[in-house]
Amino acid sequence: MADTVPLRLNVPEPEVRPGGKPDFSRVSIPKAGSVDRPPVDVAPEAIRDMAWSIIRVMNRKGEAVGPWAGTLTPEETLSGLRDMMRVRAFDKRMLMAQRQGKTSFYMQCLGEEAIACAFRKAMSDGDMNFPTYRQQGLLIAGGYPMVDMMNQIFSNTKDPIKGRQLPVMYSSKAHGFFTISGNLATQFVQAVGWAMASAISRDTRIAAAWIGDGSTAESDFHAGLVFASTYKAPVVLNIVNNQWAISTFQGIARGGSGTFAARGHGFGIPSLRVDGNDYLAVHAVAKWAIERARSNLGPVLIEYVTYRAAAHSTSDDPSAYRPKEESDAWPLGDPVERLKNHLVAIGAWSPERHAQAEAEIDAEVLAAQKQAEANGTLHSGPKASPRDIFEDVYDVMPPNLRRQRQEAGF
Repeated sequence: MADTVPLRLNVPEPEVRPGGKPDFSRVSIPKAGSVDRPPVDVAPEAIRDMAWSIIRVMNRKGEAVGPWAGTLTPEETLSGLRDMMRVRAFDKRMLMAQRQGKTSFYMQCLGEEAIACAFRKAMSDGDMNFPTYRQQGLLIAGGYPMVDMMNQIFSNTKDPIKGRQLPVMYSSKAHGFFTISGNLATQFVQAVGWAMASAISRDTRIAAAWIGDGSTAESDFHAGLVFASTYKAPVVLNIVNNQWAISTFQGIARGGSGTFAARGHGFGIPSLRVDGNDYLAVHAVAKWAIERARSNLGPVLIEYVTYRAAAHSTSDDPSAYRPKEESDAWPLGDPVERLKNHLVAIGAWSPERHAQAEAEIDAEVLAAQKQAEANGTLHSGPKASPRDIFEDVYDVMPPNLRRQRQEAGF
């Protein structure tokens, strides 16, 4: 056939590479307060358009407007601001500690603090999160001691995980934080399974799954959607779209779906997009989704539109794949600054009180770091005996290992 043309593949590319001018013209941002708030029991097909819009509450003046506003009191909002400030100060200190050789690596959530902090405040005690390595805000907003987090990061004698996990892969059942899986996307199937078990046992607790935009290309993401939709599992499925995977533009994982939220349509799951840098919007959407899941109405898929302002990890150099000025050009702004401006606008805060709070929180985080560093390292203390190791690893020791221990004389 003379008119046959060669086949070719489409490889999505970001609009701008290093050295170019940042361009976010592709991000369509609706006016704050313009997206309707449907009833919790709405049929998924009735809100299909919400997978293409962005729910926003705070406008450019810092005012909370629209049907999603009003889920928090000024006092609760101020608590949320302090949570985000605490996470940011914690990240700054731990990044510095890594640069000083006190830990092997660290991963910040700079620019994404509102997502985890606000979501945690919408949950109930006993609910379980299945997080990635960038949801430290779930723990800090939930009251988990920063010293314990640092003990694990430093792998010292007080490490609550006792060296069984990597430095930033925390775990706390009491705080609803399932141990982080280093295998990307496995959180989705784990969370759905946990939620199904909760329903089977006639419990009242729900689960929340967390995944990054890049990991949605993994098969576990799709498997989780299949089971969640089929069995109407009580789970909230969260996608943090921070525009970049490790060094890959989000368009690679998104494919032809247009938005990540739109992927829920094929599974009959109600899917929403929210401004991930708007603390008030995140809390309102999280509260809506959690209520729906707890009311036996099935799962909800949420895409948080945000931006990873920091490197992927301390091993990453983002200047190799994106413009240095791109973070400043992000049109949805900084979550801490935006919530501060909102509180100032309603008369519940001031620049002077904010500066004072920054100093107080920095001192709090520094004190926690000093305490954690005083605990020493795992190799600095007395070595554990073989008996201690056996009894520490096994809650109920298998008979064959108990026999081996006895034969070995310890």
